[in-house]
Amino acid sequence: MIRAEHLCLTLAVVLWAAALGRDRVDIWIDATDLPALEIDQSVEVLDRAGTLLRAYTVADGRWRMGTDPASVDPIYLAMLIRYEDKRFRDHAGVDPVAMARAAAQALWRQEVISGGSTLTMQVARLLEDSGTGRWSGKLRQVRVALALERQLSKDDILTLYLNLAPFGGNVEGVRAASFTWFGKPPERLTPAEAALLVALPQSPEARRPDRHLAAALAARNRVLNRMVSDGVLDAETARAALSEPVPTHRRPFPALAPHLSDRLVAAGGPRVVRTTLDAGLQTRIEDLAQAAVAQRTDRVQVAVMIADHQTGELLATVGSSAHSADRRGGFLDLTQAVRSPGSTLKPLVYALSFDNGLAHPETLIADRPMDFNGYRPQNFDGAYRGDIRVRDALQWSLNIPVVSLTEALGPDHILAGLRRAGADPALPGGRPGLAVALGGVGMTLEDLTRLYAGLAQGGVAVDLRALPTPSDGFAPQRIVGEVAAWQVADILLQAPRPAGVQGTGIAFKTGTSYGHRDALAVGFDGRHVVAVWMGRADGTPVPGAFGADLAAPIMFEAFERLKPRIDPIPPPPPATLLLPTAQLPLPLQRFRPRGGQLDEGAPRIAFPPDGARLAGGGLVARVSDGAGPFTWLANGVPVGTTYRREIQIDALGRGFSALTVIDAEGRSARTEIELLAP
Repeated sequence: MIRAEHLCLTLAVVLWAAALGRDRVDIWIDATDLPALEIDQSVEVLDRAGTLLRAYTVADGRWRMGTDPASVDPIYLAMLIRYEDKRFRDHAGVDPVAMARAAAQALWRQEVISGGSTLTMQVARLLEDSGTGRWSGKLRQVRVALALERQLSKDDILTLYLNLAPFGGNVEGVRAASFTWFGKPPERLTPAEAALLVALPQSPEARRPDRHLAAALAARNRVLNRMVSDGVLDAETARAALSEPVPTHRRPFPALAPHLSDRLVAAGGPRVVRTTLDAGLQTRIEDLAQAAVAQRTDRVQVAVMIADHQTGELLATVGSSAHSADRRGGFLDLTQAVRSPGSTLKPLVYALSFDNGLAHPETLIADRPMDFNGYRPQNFDGAYRGDIRVRDALQWSLNIPVVSLTEALGPDHILAGLRRAGADPALPGGRPGLAVALGGVGMTLEDLTRLYAGLAQGGVAVDLRALPTPSDGFAPQRIVGEVAAWQVADILLQAPRPAGVQGTGIAFKTGTSYGHRDALAVGFDGRHVVAVWMGRADGTPVPGAFGADLAAPIMFEAFERLKPRIDPIPPPPPATLLLPTAQLPLPLQRFRPRGGQLDEGAPRIAFPPDGARLAGGGLVARVSDGAGPFTWLANGVPVGTTYRREIQIDALGRGFSALTVIDAEGRSARTEIELLAP
């Protein structure tokens, strides 16, 4: 608190300076060694409209968010200057009139009625944390104030005050204070809010609303009443402001898009990082992510990305359901985790096949057991559908047709397509094999979003980014032709929806990685792309997790939270061949595999199905097709050989197990299951 003798000291200093004479005072002021005027300020991450997404404390743990007079409500500035320093625009740093009046009042009343320090003197004290009770400290404060006025404009000095004024605890500056006490920036303060922020710096700890509510209320009301008497507020406005409650607790600072914000700040750059995100959408998608896992007890985590594929701008990105050290691994940014994409790469394989003249959506393709030099892929359900249209093969996400096309294209062609899209696929074992088409390659959710954005944008790679400026060195490449991209989109528009979901107008594909470790869904319409990953952060299996059941409903819900109406997929390009199978050119009527051989009699495990969860310590396994005798293995250990097509297997413990059957010709089938307690 300011004491009476402090005011007298200050007045004496001013009179002493005046007595020296103008020339000597000028020399004295010009020789002032000013403190550093560059102050450490909080790094801020903003959305596309300038809304605060996330802020960071400065090195000493204080919230000090940069601002200037143009970014503060005019009513606050008017109140501040009138209450603290009404001749601020006219004096040279020290106001002798105010000091003389304050000293006289203090001596007469034996208490401080009004302060004599100008805003410039307060800035001088805040810059150096200089003392106020000693001649040396007061003299230094006056000298710095006079020097500041000669080197800075009034707005520059006011800016320093707006950034340095204390508001209780570790909060400095009016912008940080406005977020702390009102949860909003200072551009739109009410008169009551502005009055509280004028009052707090005078006694920031004694008037903290969360600790000393009565003192804060009284101080705010004094400011409001003074503003009426000084003509800043009319009586009616002041009455309304006096009835407004004072906040009783600190509000948390916004913490949206924490994973992306951390990455952008770690990369260095400006203090204020402007992004392409939409704060409102980001909030809705973070809420969706939290709700998606809230009732689960299996440590399942979720990541979501939404982008405008016409511009490449990211609109929302959720790295996990909560940015915390929880059992779900919330601090991990799972949009950047390298995981198997499962079947979500199949649309690229088909698009490349269309582009290379290998197939057409209405081409017939065989869905039968195939042997690709010892690689015998199976469909997820173990069934075979014979000759079907390519369109149906993609919509039903069948494995054998897409492996046949991959064998004809060459796996390297698939990887080249991914790289043209801007993705950086990771190969676990060196050269790619045919399993690439089924997810045998590492991808991040961000790269998967990038791939689908390119397909949605007519087959041209998109500069997927979170910053407004284009990425350095980005040059758009064509992933596939415009016709092929449209054909894939047209097929995915009719893909089967999860139960209870319509999702009209959204082209989408789901994926489930080997061992049920990753469940994915990616969809797009004429403007936006949404990608969802679900699984465990540590990469362990999630029994029974499928992309269609787990991730797809979240993806469709994200579209609903994104906008009220779906943007239609563009019409087919003029060169598109829209014909039924029988009218296609003869080479396109039926796809003939180049290397794979039909394996009509290969065995198939009829029970238990892959991914089944069963109760009990044993089971009866059944095989269809194939030639006996059949040798059965449980977790690689032989458990019996029989000509019968079923066998009782009791040598299984609780948990995950793999069953394999080998027929007389060496052909095999495999399934993974989980046995629960009886």
